[in-house]
Amino acid sequence: MSSLGGLPFILLFFVAMYFLLFAPQQKKQKQWQTMLAQVKAGDKITTSGGIRGTVVAVKDDCVVLRTAPDNHKMEIVKSAIAAVTTDEDATKAA
Repeated sequence: MSSLGGLPFILLFFVAMYFLLFAPQQKKQKQWQTMLAQVKAGDKITTSGGIRGTVVAVKDDCVVLRTAPDNHKMEIVKSAIAAVTTDEDATKAA
């Protein structure tokens, strides 16, 4: 009987760990996937490598990015996108 006395505390620990660690990470992952699905031409993005530019074209699993000031174009995979600033976000900030 005494060995089962600590079982509720262990279960409570695992439930707390789930809500503190795993649930927020899953929510963040879903938001990131939604952001990637909504990328369109004209959006300004920042890659995980720190490259900033404007999306010129969107393909299945990659985007064509134009960087300033020389207007170089490069193709990057969508999973490398860290942040997106849409036209609406830019007008709200101004």
